[in-house]
Amino acid sequence: MFDRGRSPEELTGFAALLEELGADDLWVVEDLGWTGSISSAALALAATRTLRVGVGIAPVALRNAALLAMEVGNLARVHPGRLAAGVGHGVPEWMRKVGAEPARKLAMLEETIVAVRGLLAGDEVELHGRAVTVDGVRLVHPPAVLPPIVTGVVRPRSLELSGRVADGTILAEGAGPAEVVDALAHIDRGRSAGDRPAHELIVFAFLHVDDDRDRASEAVREVMAGQAAWLGVEPSAVYGMVGPASAIPAQVEALHQAGADTVVLRPIGTDPDAQTRAAMAALAHWVLRVVTLVVGRRTEGSGRQYGCTVRVTAERGCGCCLPDRARVRGRISTCWRC
Repeated sequence: MFDRGRSPEELTGFAALLEELGADDLWVVEDLGWTGSISSAALALAATRTLRVGVGIAPVALRNAALLAMEVGNLARVHPGRLAAGVGHGVPEWMRKVGAEPARKLAMLEETIVAVRGLLAGDEVELHGRAVTVDGVRLVHPPAVLPPIVTGVVRPRSLELSGRVADGTILAEGAGPAEVVDALAHIDRGRSAGDRPAHELIVFAFLHVDDDRDRASEAVREVMAGQAAWLGVEPSAVYGMVGPASAIPAQVEALHQAGADTVVLRPIGTDPDAQTRAAMAALAHWVLRVVTLVVGRRTEGSGRQYGCTVRVTAERGCGCCLPDRARVRGRISTCWRC
């Protein structure tokens, strides 16, 4: 993740670094007073060739559904298959500051997703909802590949809504394996009432690499305390990759085993580029070992049969020695022979 505190002019260089290191995703944020997520996504997409860029998240209260579809559709058309559009309620305090706090939050989120998806599909959308109105609008230049629309939500009713109408859910920084399991229960309840073919669970996680655990904990103490207050938990309950790089793979695996599909690391503290390099190196070593074991077993099938880090896909990755192309979450898309 490109942290909101970094200067916008550093974004393209960070995006290029992630692509060089073999990462699959870069996520950009939209917090009031910092930078806009759509413009940030455009910069990152233009600076790279293979990265998927995620918007995490655009508050629907600030984004007219038709305008959001126009912006997302433009990026998705020019960069097919490389955009994930994240939306959410927005932080209530921030929405109040700009006079945008909706009276019907759940309705606005659901109706925005429905309207944006229809517009991106090239449909003429007629929606007269409780919170959103789109009266006979169609995109002139819809994308050829529809981007997934994912939500960044926290509460049970919002999680259930996400499972019912969205293509994925983002869990905010601090969610550990137990929180992943709890969230999936609500998401799955929504999915049983919806018709979406798949649902990606994306978990944001703090990252601070330092071999000295005490020094690492002190470096992130203020950030962790702030996130704990926002989540309504004790600081000790905020999950994060804080400490030696060698511990990161096991923590990522724990999230995957709990049900996370994608783990997005957010470097905090000094020298985020160096922390990113250290984390990716640790994950590369771990993935190399996992993939080698898989090749040795000549396992057939897909998904979790490969363990928590390997996903079979027809989109990206290497196909020289695995039964199908392998995509590695965390994320290195090569095997020992490549």
